Amino acid sequence: MKFLSFLFFGVFLSVSVRAQEIIALQDNSQVTYMDEVKALGAVAGQGLACGSTRIDTFEMIARVILITKARSDTEQAAGMRAYNEEKANAYVSKQMDGMFECRDIVRRFDNQDIFNVKIYADGTIQMPDGSMFTPRAPYDVTAVNSKDNNQKKHAQEIYQKSGKRKIGQVRYNTGAQIDGATPPAYRGSNAPLVGF
Repeated sequence: MKFLSFLFFGVFLSVSVRAQEIIALQDNSQVTYMDEVKALGAVAGQGLACGSTRIDTFEMIARVILITKARSDTEQAAGMRAYNEEKANAYVSKQMDGMFECRDIVRRFDNQDIFNVKIYADGTIQMPDGSMFTPRAPYDVTAVNSKDNNQKKHAQEIYQKSGKRKIGQVRYNTGAQIDGATPPAYRGSNAPLVGF
């Protein structure tokens, strides 16, 4: 649990994250599998955007964690989608903020505890805090580490294009019935506000 907290807060001081993930980490509550893979994806996106030289190692470790900790093939597939979405979002966000504090992000990224993880050939992982995780079925960890040298370049090309995508015409529904199927705009409630 401490590992994820250090990973999450060590790199993401400048990234906004869902409130439930922050609450889960601050309260030492149980962090779900999806929370963990999303955090890993967001960290990977920033490391990739800022040009860390350790991104390939991080990606390999993150993939092993994603596969080993998944309780089913369905959860693993959902985790992979969530990981990739968070990675892309973090990459584009870092581009849009003008690569703010990239030097500090790379320094923190390259010195994370995740690089002290021990990975065994059958997919078992020993985290830096000593906790062990075994996969639901043994697998060949060497197959996880792809040696595609163009992978980083290809990912950057995809992310570059998504950051420069043009937005088409935006129409605001003013409440007038455009056609019979379009509901009017929400006008709010007349009920008094409740104070907390």
